[in-house]
Amino acid sequence: MPENLHFKDHHTEQRLFRNRMLVAICGVVVLLGVLVARFYNLQVVHFEDYRTQSDENRIQVRPVPPTRGLIYDRNGQLLADNRPSYTLSIVRERVRDLDATLELIGQLVQLNDSDVEKFKRRLPRRRPFEPVPLRYRLSEEEIARISVNEFHLVGVSVEAELVRYYPEQDLFAHSLGYVGRINERELSGFTQEDVRRYRGTQSIGKVGLERSYEELLLGEVGFENVETNARGRVLRVLERQDPKPGAELTLHLDTRLQEVATRALGDKRGAVVAIDVKTGGVLAFVSQPSFDPNLFVTGISFKDYSALRDSLDVPLFNRVVQGQYPPGSTLKPMMGLGGLADGIIEVDSKIRDPGFFKLPNDPRIYRDWKRTGHGNHVDLVQGLAESCDTYFWDMASRWSIDQMHDIATRFGLGEKTGIDLPREYPGLFPSRDWKRGARGVPWFPGDSLNAVLGQGFVLATPLQLAVMTATIANRGTHYRPQMVMAVDGVEQPPEVLHHVDARPEHWDVVFEGMEAVVYATNGTGKRAGAGLDFKVAGKTGTAQVVGIAQGAKYDSEALKERHRDHALFVAFAPMDDPQIAVSVLVENGEGGGLVAAPVARELFFDWMSRPLEDTASIQPLYIPHFGEQCTEPMGRAFNG
Repeated sequence: MPENLHFKDHHTEQRLFRNRMLVAICGVVVLLGVLVARFYNLQVVHFEDYRTQSDENRIQVRPVPPTRGLIYDRNGQLLADNRPSYTLSIVRERVRDLDATLELIGQLVQLNDSDVEKFKRRLPRRRPFEPVPLRYRLSEEEIARISVNEFHLVGVSVEAELVRYYPEQDLFAHSLGYVGRINERELSGFTQEDVRRYRGTQSIGKVGLERSYEELLLGEVGFENVETNARGRVLRVLERQDPKPGAELTLHLDTRLQEVATRALGDKRGAVVAIDVKTGGVLAFVSQPSFDPNLFVTGISFKDYSALRDSLDVPLFNRVVQGQYPPGSTLKPMMGLGGLADGIIEVDSKIRDPGFFKLPNDPRIYRDWKRTGHGNHVDLVQGLAESCDTYFWDMASRWSIDQMHDIATRFGLGEKTGIDLPREYPGLFPSRDWKRGARGVPWFPGDSLNAVLGQGFVLATPLQLAVMTATIANRGTHYRPQMVMAVDGVEQPPEVLHHVDARPEHWDVVFEGMEAVVYATNGTGKRAGAGLDFKVAGKTGTAQVVGIAQGAKYDSEALKERHRDHALFVAFAPMDDPQIAVSVLVENGEGGGLVAAPVARELFFDWMSRPLEDTASIQPLYIPHFGEQCTEPMGRAFNG
């Protein structure tokens, strides 16, 4: 049987090949169409989106923090400066393993638990791609270690920034205050505008002038567009808007006078305030003990803060504006003037002082500090010179507490002075209504006897006593105390709150009595004028810290040191043309004028021994009559 022969079917193969070719071409066309569509989507439809994302990866907008305004004293000496400091920062978005990076950094530079804890607290508060500081004040050796290991530290950078520095350290701590890192409480209170203004800035004024003038000192933030590589390193700056630096402040404070006051007070706890009588400018502002504000600038350690917080001497406490003390007999010149103006006493009124005083129908005996009394013919001048309690008790027994409150208020007691510093305390001068509301009991005649001597419920800050003394010195012109003399070179005019009216002869007798305090044979403040070639007028005071039983004698040796009386002294100089008023408080100093008066003498000697141009001050633009500018009623004016 013949063998079957098979031949190729070219037609079939050609048809099969053609079908496969068509399928392949269709597949290629479809894939090419998908690719073209994808290209179109990327390059046309979403071109702007992807270009923006690319630019954001390559170009970043970074805030440029402003330079904080400088602060100078009245003579141009720098009190608050900005110094460069190198800060180690991390951009969280560029770090893959944060814990590993922190561990590596810890091997290169010294990191403590506080640094890491503060860093992690700051992380949630920052904006995307914003550097978060980890360590401040890197040394040159630490900077070198970071630079050598830069390849392993993606997202880590060392940046130079200006940080606050106080060259006088503890000398002006309570007046200048300090800046510190913005905390969560402050950040939570920020508005959107605040968030914008503080971009790139880590610090904010915490206390003192740094806080009250924060808006001026801060300045305005700037911005810059920078090009970075894949590791986040800046390659170049494409565009920049410069920041506006903060305003420069010139203060009334005088560094040399501040040093004199601090040295005169020594290691005693207390406060010294000096005021320019002609303007209300604060020349010296000492609260002792003090502290170094530089510790707070980049974050104080727990150890240092605990030492300040737990100290029995409370160095963080601003005694000048927050210390509320019984002013004692320093109020007697003001009270004598009020008694004259209200007709309670006359210029030549005299009393017999047996060494004690009794109210009618009251068995209690109020004993003068001088048990034998001050004589049979004590007038106001002698009453001031020898600080005769009986003279003022006799006056208070015939004087309404409401009238006393009225005169005290007009001299600035019992309310804030309005100084340009935060956290000022108002002190207290009681009234009938105050006692009824605060204690729920009526006012008693014995309360008036305490009040006229600056005891009982009466409390005043050293600043209030200085303002009171300055108001007496210029015969009734009451200035608002001011720390800042000029802003960016523009002088700030003195502000007159009101004028206390009194007859010239009333002022004359008060001046005579305050002069006798310093120069009379039995004057209680004789040390204040020792060796000076000009006249000083003053008044001593002693304030009880603990009560003493009636009839008992004060024995300082039997009391603990912190339970002993405070020593006070207020004064102004020179008598013929007052230039400077001073108040001195020495906590538990006892001895009144023996302790506090020499401190004031040192200030007077330094200030008055300078050439006239060194002590020149801004003159007031106006002196309104009492009541013209008052926003609250201050009581009736003295009858002229």
